[in-house]
Amino acid sequence: MFFAFFFDAICYLEPAMITRPLLSISLVSTVLLSPVEWVRSQTPAKPSIGTTLSVTDAGHWRTLQKGVALRTVALERSEPSYTLELRLLRFDGQIILPRVLTAGQWQLKSASAKTFAEKSSAIAAINANYFDEKGRPLAYLKTATQEINRTISKHALYTGVFGIGESGPFVTHRDEFQPAQASEALQSGPLLLHRGAPVEITSGLGRYARRAVIGIDKQGQIIVGVTDALIGGLSFSELQEIFTNSKWQLETLELLNLDGGGSAQLYVKSGKFEDWLPGTAEVPVGIGFFLKPH
Repeated sequence: MFFAFFFDAICYLEPAMITRPLLSISLVSTVLLSPVEWVRSQTPAKPSIGTTLSVTDAGHWRTLQKGVALRTVALERSEPSYTLELRLLRFDGQIILPRVLTAGQWQLKSASAKTFAEKSSAIAAINANYFDEKGRPLAYLKTATQEINRTISKHALYTGVFGIGESGPFVTHRDEFQPAQASEALQSGPLLLHRGAPVEITSGLGRYARRAVIGIDKQGQIIVGVTDALIGGLSFSELQEIFTNSKWQLETLELLNLDGGGSAQLYVKSGKFEDWLPGTAEVPVGIGFFLKPH
């Protein structure tokens, strides 16, 4: 009689059964002794963006109220090593109206996104365009009441414009913008996406930084986003990939980079829900999002 030992179990084999079971024993042993390596080889890799960035959690859209949704995308960079989040808000343009706000409306030199929202009774607010050390806009800026800077800058950075026209909010290239077509508008940049395609960027394409963006998706909805990392962040090319690749389900046609770094900030309050991603500095201009009047 032949005895085959498998850990704590004993198999008794009759002589006539020895020849074929030896093959079975070999196969069983192979499976039992190498399961860890097999499972490891089947573990899916984290979805990647470029060479050093991966998505650890793509998140999902959470409806805060009619016309407003929130989503958080968790990311991880391998070199240098750190984690970060991209906080996103999406607004239905049929229900939510954006407005360009200035701190001067409340006799302030600058304000946080939270202060802009609280002062104006907006549902949400994000920082906006670039400004100098005195808080003056560096490119075109128009609110509902005045044209603060009438110059459409030709600087290589300020290639895009966000505005509100008769047909609703839009993002476009500065060369296609006419001030008369907008009741409110601000110039920023660079323009990252135009008509669904990445825009060529000549400087700083791969530099990592804290970012703030505003865009229009395929459904005509407004999307804004801010990264939370104070050190590091996302590059322009990574933003282009995230907002165009269908796997992330953002599918944005137009995307404009806003002032980043310490200025980047995002605030939303809907009912009892409140989310505040502060910057390290106040800003003179913001974009507020409001319920359209009935």
